Amino acid sequence: MNLSSRQKQIMERLQETNGVLSSAEITTVFNVTVQTIRKDLNELSDMGLVRRVHGGIRLPSDNHNLSFDNRTVLNLSSKQRIARKAVELFPENTTIFLGIGTTPQQVAQALIDHPGLTVVTNNINVALTLCNNPNIQTYLAGGRVRVNDQDTMGFDTTEFMSKFNIQYGVFGVGGMNHKGQLLDFTPEESNISRIIIENSEASVLVVDHTKFDRYAPVITGELADIDFLVMDYISEPIRQLCQQRDIEMFEVGPTPELIAC
Repeated sequence: MNLSSRQKQIMERLQETNGVLSSAEITTVFNVTVQTIRKDLNELSDMGLVRRVHGGIRLPSDNHNLSFDNRTVLNLSSKQRIARKAVELFPENTTIFLGIGTTPQQVAQALIDHPGLTVVTNNINVALTLCNNPNIQTYLAGGRVRVNDQDTMGFDTTEFMSKFNIQYGVFGVGGMNHKGQLLDFTPEESNISRIIIENSEASVLVVDHTKFDRYAPVITGELADIDFLVMDYISEPIRQLCQQRDIEMFEVGPTPELIAC
């Protein structure tokens, strides 16, 4: 799926504004006419990325995530920077959980040449990426395949992943609010993240800034549950919460830096 630069910016702004944008706001931000922007919005709607409503656009559903393919194109450069920074945390010959979503998939891409890895995942794309290196031992959890999300879920999945004692657990979330709650869209997603947190010696949250203040209905945990936060831009409320909880923050904007807490 190929989006134009403006379409990518529209999608990023849409997620930053809780899933609703007016046509007037879009034309003002991008300094173009309604006629010019209409083609972009129609194409985004045809791809299933947005839903046209009177006076603007919104995300397809307030309570559901976009499909994996649709999410892959959003904030890609930020996710790649996040992934590269996360990989710097991992020593050689280590074990890693990789959770669902597109940012953990980018972590897998960044790990492809990392020596001596054992990876456990329910993310089908992660397994497909890592199997290109025969020196990486990859375990893919079985279970019910979610076609739109390209992962496995259910009792068999959680039972399999619960058998492992892993050194680094890497996961994303559907949203994160100003109270520091980590949010997901379904109880199944939440269960996977909880297993990653509880069965890892250190947990690493990889997330881009659009997840901040994004609504999702299931509470998976708190920032206090993690050891490392790797993010492209860390808002002041999240920064303060991390400092209070001794969480190491890595902000990987234009000039990546480690912020010691």
